[in-house]
Amino acid sequence: MGTDFTPENHGDPRRAHHDSPDSRREPFGRGEGHGRFGRPFGRGFRPGPGFGGFGPGGPGFGPGGFGPGRGGRGRARRGDVRLAILSLLADAPSNGYGLIKAIAERTDGTWKPSPGSVYPTLQQLVDEELISSDEAATKSVFTLTEAGRAYVAEHADEIDKAWAATADDASDTDREFQTSLMKLMGVVKQFHHDGSEAQRAAATAKLDETRRALYAILAD
Repeated sequence: MGTDFTPENHGDPRRAHHDSPDSRREPFGRGEGHGRFGRPFGRGFRPGPGFGGFGPGGPGFGPGGFGPGRGGRGRARRGDVRLAILSLLADAPSNGYGLIKAIAERTDGTWKPSPGSVYPTLQQLVDEELISSDEAATKSVFTLTEAGRAYVAEHADEIDKAWAATADDASDTDREFQTSLMKLMGVVKQFHHDGSEAQRAAATAKLDETRRALYAILAD
């Protein structure tokens, strides 16, 4: 059996996510209370899991998984996450946060799987002895075992088709929408960290105006 990633364990995947740069810099919350990984979900500009979520981790914006993710079609199947992880680890060892980032980069931002789908899959792959976990570093680093490399070789066609399907399912409009949304979130984040009180008030008014305009588009 593989390592049990519990909070007491040095290689706690939840801690790895919590310590990642994105976990400290995401701008919007989603209600109040605490999330799965112990991070506060605040209102307004407090830290939280993101504005609606990008990809399968959130309820709204962007394709998720190996295939489109809007309108309830979104969450990646566990098998797809498995293939993505094994494919990337065939190139180089990585920690969980690095795998999430690599998937997002490889899919041009159209899929950024949630830690809630990645870390349980990593644990399962460790249990199946397809990957191993090195906990000597601050964050657990995962490496393909010989059995894992054999699995990747045997399923090479399936892996290639899965990545190709991801690219095909993301239309140009989806990608442009995703890119525009990310740019907007980046600007809002700057107002939160660097803007004066007057600038934030002006930005709030503009965001409210934009929100009403977007609802008007949906109403057409």
